[in-house]
Amino acid sequence: MSKVLVTYFSASGVTAGAAETLARAAGADLYEIRPAQAYTKEDLDWNNKQSRSSLEMTDETSRPEMADNDSHAGDYDVIFIGFPIWWGVAPRVVNTFIESNDLTGKKIVIFATSGGSGIDYAINDMKKRYPQLAIAGGRLLSRKDTDAEMRNWVEELGL
Repeated sequence: MSKVLVTYFSASGVTAGAAETLARAAGADLYEIRPAQAYTKEDLDWNNKQSRSSLEMTDETSRPEMADNDSHAGDYDVIFIGFPIWWGVAPRVVNTFIESNDLTGKKIVIFATSGGSGIDYAINDMKKRYPQLAIAGGRLLSRKDTDAEMRNWVEELGL
């Protein structure tokens, strides 16, 4: 039986809710990717080109510091990585998490939440950035996903 970890970054709570439902369905441990400096409403104003999130996302090398790195990701066989889609991809703090942990040999499954973007571009971006990782696809989740739907997805993944 695989040891499973659901990791996630959530700016507004939507992704956190999806992660909690997924962790219950997978019988997984849960770890929140938290930036060292929490995002404010102003930081998240994507219409403002000078907002923190806009500046981070326009700089592909940006790696916001994490509050901690206590995920113990190395102890797991399967790691779900979840995030809200920003500018079509994962927020840069998710890259910080990936690059701060040795995920080689782990089965990685992406999940995301979004107000309108699909997940395919974000998954392809992850595969391109991290070709050494065994990324086994992913799914766009919403608040409407039920525990039963999550359990079905987890079973489809063979977990």
